[in-house]
Amino acid sequence: MRVAVVGHTNTGKTSLLRTLTRDVSFGTVSNRPATTRRVEGASLLVNGERLVDLYDTPGLEDSIGLLALLERVRGNLGLDRVDAIARFLHSEEALGEYAQEAKALAQVRRSDIALYVIDARDAVLGKYRDELEILGRCGVPVVPVMNFVAGAEARVAKWREHLARAGLHAVAQFDTVALDSESEYRLYETMIVMAARFRPTLETVLADLDRRRSWLMRASAELLADLLVDAAAYAVKVRSGVPERAAEAIESLQGAIRRREQRFVDEVLALHAFRAQDYQYTALPLEDGVWGADLFNPETLARFGIKTGSAAVVGAAAGLAVDAAVGGITLGAAAATGAALGAALGAARDKGRDLYSRLRGYSPLRVDMPTLTVLVARNATLVAALFRRGHASRSPLRIERDAEKGQEILAQIDIMRAVRKARPHPEWSRIETGVAARRDGGRAACRDRLAELLEPALRSLSSAA
Repeated sequence: MRVAVVGHTNTGKTSLLRTLTRDVSFGTVSNRPATTRRVEGASLLVNGERLVDLYDTPGLEDSIGLLALLERVRGNLGLDRVDAIARFLHSEEALGEYAQEAKALAQVRRSDIALYVIDARDAVLGKYRDELEILGRCGVPVVPVMNFVAGAEARVAKWREHLARAGLHAVAQFDTVALDSESEYRLYETMIVMAARFRPTLETVLADLDRRRSWLMRASAELLADLLVDAAAYAVKVRSGVPERAAEAIESLQGAIRRREQRFVDEVLALHAFRAQDYQYTALPLEDGVWGADLFNPETLARFGIKTGSAAVVGAAAGLAVDAAVGGITLGAAAATGAALGAALGAARDKGRDLYSRLRGYSPLRVDMPTLTVLVARNATLVAALFRRGHASRSPLRIERDAEKGQEILAQIDIMRAVRKARPHPEWSRIETGVAARRDGGRAACRDRLAELLEPALRSLSSAA
């Protein structure tokens, strides 16, 4: 099936193709008019078979002048509307003044259907009416696609009224920036209505969309589950009474966890066909190679609605736990230097010999459970945001507004009980080696259980408005 994507200059034609193909590098997206100067193509493949060819066309810039020219051609030569288009495409004007329009119309005539992209934020002007009139003379079904409908400034009702007056009732809404899977399905269903002989082709594309989304959901859940097992199981040894050594151990643990989270971010971006450079200038999720809101900062816990409890009274920040024989003790020394850690130990001595004695000797130092909860919540929120992000988006990805909703959904599942199962198994963590030292059925079972719990949570988050 051949599909021409047409419309006025700068309405989002290239953006539509980027999102439909999940290809952030297709064409050139810019706020400058007439960015696309020639016809460019991309294909949708299912199991290696090319089913749909999509063609990006130059913008229609002077539809008012072109329509007047077509009317003169019709009148002078006594041609019908379709033949007048064909005659225009072989005229001198098609090589000169109306070259951009000629390229677009020639591709429409070579295609089985045309998607007419509308910036729904624009007022309904005469030039758009003329564009629709011209496209209607090409002898090819036309599906209007209203783009940028997610914003409050979209004039959806006015555009629908205008399109109905033009006899176009099969209209699709598809925001290329704020991706909505249901809108994508409805776009293909509208194409089926307008080009019924391609129903088997487009139904195959729709079925593949479902399969890919399900696979992507599971793969994202497995990546996040791997991160959680690695972080929960990871431990470094700390010895009390030697603040400098303890500070080094803390810095080592924090650095390792931050790097592991960075690796997850890189992997999940690649999985969703986004690139690291797409986020180079954004505040979230990345800032100077690490998360903008540091994982070991109490403000990060508060942002996600997580309370550390009374165990975090020692020190200046939450984030670490020292395991003693009788259980875990949260040590608030996330940003501590040796001197700050010494002050924390001094505070512990002042509060009682019991806490101080538990820090004697060597003990495993781990990330505490509240911080692991943040690790789950914010990375699940990131994954969900990627499912809703169109591949034409050029604005920074922000998840702060979704943090509370993410925490509410995650609270409904018993995710942290599954995370706790990794705590006594430092051998399960792959942070130091990058890969598991050996196949471990216990780690695999824990990872798979976490993925099973995370998958429906991610699905719920990604569908949340």
